[in-house]
Amino acid sequence: MTEGQTEAVDWRDGDVPVSTLFDDPYYSLEDGLAETRHVFLAGNDLPARFAPGFRVAELGFGTGLNFLTALDAFRRAAVGGILHFTSFEAFPMPVEQMKKALSRFPDLPADVLAGPVSARLEQVRGADFELCVIHGDARRTLPLWPGRADSWFLDGFSPAKNPELWEPGLMAEVARHTAKDGSFATYTAAGHVRRALSDAGFEVARVPGFGRKRHMTVGRLR
Repeated sequence: MTEGQTEAVDWRDGDVPVSTLFDDPYYSLEDGLAETRHVFLAGNDLPARFAPGFRVAELGFGTGLNFLTALDAFRRAAVGGILHFTSFEAFPMPVEQMKKALSRFPDLPADVLAGPVSARLEQVRGADFELCVIHGDARRTLPLWPGRADSWFLDGFSPAKNPELWEPGLMAEVARHTAKDGSFATYTAAGHVRRALSDAGFEVARVPGFGRKRHMTVGRLR
């Protein structure tokens, strides 16, 4: 499959998307929303750290579930200002498939995808958010990104099936694009991923994971 092409998806239980390229579900089959809140929000000490202009960056946009979950938490925190969310995605899912996948979570903000958007989501602005999805291999696009993130959501497919998104060089770029005292969280506890993040400059910790996953990984920039 060529970088930038839309991802082919199989549907489990009617509306749970599974990547045919990586043979991996886009979110937990148990409860994708609860997983996102546990791994990416709690793992980055959110919503407690939210502030006006807070910046989240992500590897692997997928269905957009992490973005909508973060935006929902940002709105509930009522800190004011704008949430900046930048995601890097090599194989974008068509918007209509996103809507189908997100239909399992009707309590999340629906306004983001309600208006006219392009077939491949790239940039959307609202009163309290700015979303930018950068298409292409993150090993190439992240080094060119001029921004920095206060929190990173590292959400590529399994390191065993999608090793390119967990390479030491890319983890070093994540650190280079992290603000002072910035953080990351990821569902994986793979030893080589933890070592790469530690070598990149993060204080890394293995903590309890979601559901049947015993462990996950979090960290703060040294």
